[in-house]
Amino acid sequence: MQAEQSRKRRGLVTVGGILALGATLFVWGFGIEPASLSTRGQTLRLPDWPADCAGLRVAVLADVHTGSPWNGLGKLERIVEATNAAAPDLVLLAGDYVIHGVLGGRFVAPETAAQGLARLEAPLGVFAVLGNHDWWLDAARVTRALEAVSIPALEDRATPLARGACRFWLAGISDFREGAHDLDAAFAEVPAGAPLIAFTHNPDVFPEVPGRVTLTVAGHTHGGQVFLPGFGRLIVPSAFGERFAIGHVVEEGRNLFVSPGLGTSILPVRFRVPPEISLLELHPAH
Repeated sequence: MQAEQSRKRRGLVTVGGILALGATLFVWGFGIEPASLSTRGQTLRLPDWPADCAGLRVAVLADVHTGSPWNGLGKLERIVEATNAAAPDLVLLAGDYVIHGVLGGRFVAPETAAQGLARLEAPLGVFAVLGNHDWWLDAARVTRALEAVSIPALEDRATPLARGACRFWLAGISDFREGAHDLDAAFAEVPAGAPLIAFTHNPDVFPEVPGRVTLTVAGHTHGGQVFLPGFGRLIVPSAFGERFAIGHVVEEGRNLFVSPGLGTSILPVRFRVPPEISLLELHPAH
């Protein structure tokens, strides 16, 4: 009798432990981690990056998705303050400023989001491209909202940047699925051999990016939003699976960086993929 009662108690303790663990993971994944914010620095050593630009600091803000749960205007203000505190030389906004259909989210107009982003500061400027959510809403409207606060939307076009002896080109590539993603147009004005950073929303364009591009920067994937040890990133919105899901990718000497971004899409969950301002420090490979 005592043995049977002992087994029942152990069973109840086990069930209770499982339920408590499940509740903890739920609170973490749907509340604590999506509401968090960090600035994650990473040093990239790039072939053909000029010595005069060694140490250039590039802040990447991807998938802001203002209006997604835990990601309202207050969070946007925190993002801007943290980015400015990191003192980047250049800020790249990699698309998806608005939301569509995320559970528990509230739509925030692009004009309102742009007003928040207008407070970003960087000596070489703040530049944007559009994401698929921006195209689904109204690409022209989002572009107007950004450019009204002096944030250029580099959709398939490039601009030269310089600070002292550091000189390079920045090209924006429009969204792989919703935009034209016309690489010939994006690079048309860039002189042959010039150092070149390209940025876009969806990293699936990377196989089409020519070797003349020193670094490609993207977002879109959210790093899968959920990373389970032993299972990987369960859902990555990419035709290439986890190949371009997150971080620094090097293929055949070409360099890509994919930021896990800041907001959420579809489900308001993040687990082991916290929101981050990605701060890249660029150096020559040798």
